[in-house]
Amino acid sequence: MPGIKETKISKIAFLIFLVTTTISCQKNEDTNLIKINSLPHSIREVSGITMLPDNHIYAINDSGNDNTLFRLNKKGEIINKLTVPKAKNVDWEDLAYDQENNIYIGDFGNNGNDRKNLRIYKVSGILSDSIVVTKIKFSFEDQKKFPPKKKNFNFDVEAFIYLKGNLYLFTKNRGSIADATTKLYKIPATQGKHTAKLIGSFKTCDDKSDCLITAAAINSYADKIALLTHNKVFLLSNFKKDNLFGGDIKKIKLHHYSQKEGICFKNDSILYITDEGTKHKKAGLYEYSLN
Repeated sequence: MPGIKETKISKIAFLIFLVTTTISCQKNEDTNLIKINSLPHSIREVSGITMLPDNHIYAINDSGNDNTLFRLNKKGEIINKLTVPKAKNVDWEDLAYDQENNIYIGDFGNNGNDRKNLRIYKVSGILSDSIVVTKIKFSFEDQKKFPPKKKNFNFDVEAFIYLKGNLYLFTKNRGSIADATTKLYKIPATQGKHTAKLIGSFKTCDDKSDCLITAAAINSYADKIALLTHNKVFLLSNFKKDNLFGGDIKKIKLHHYSQKEGICFKNDSILYITDEGTKHKKAGLYEYSLN
């Protein structure tokens, strides 16, 4: 039966061709986003990460979880858990840091755009295990109604950075308007109640299901800012003072879609990125090279 044998060989050869072609295409889509590890189940809803000079990654979960700050090694494994005293996780969404090794926890998740208890926790003494917490409360200068009309739902925040004594907040636009414009607000990084001043905005794209800002990070030289979406990074550089959108803005397509909500600089040329887990996939820790 030579005909049947030849047919089988042809089919096998065709399958090998398909597999080879598929792998080749996947490699072409790989833009240096490398998965380091799956994250433990206890941080499956990781919503923010940052690093301190101890070379550890710090992480938080978002709403529905407790007031825990997780210390991880560079493989994403939990070293220990730090309870943040006098703090409630209403909707923790991002972490920032300053040059004095303080971590800022952004409790400003605001899906319904109706919160009047927005706050940021400044956590000091982390490296000495003598934690002290102060509260930075704020409200938006341009929000008059709680909630506003659906088209004006642009008071949810999932991203912020510390820069020269101030905190800069980037909104996640949930409005009915088609574009994904993020607004930029500024508040002092000091204890008390403040008004968040609107100082800028940036239209990420026309599709708000594709370009909403979910996390932010700044490098140690304070001259690069990374803004994260579910499948992109916007890299800001050559900005001056408060005009963070006034310099160069590079859009980096990750060619990888997931619920990414955490980003920080490992060093000046490498980013750490995390995504949340789902029913079918564990949360993950990734590296992305900017070179």
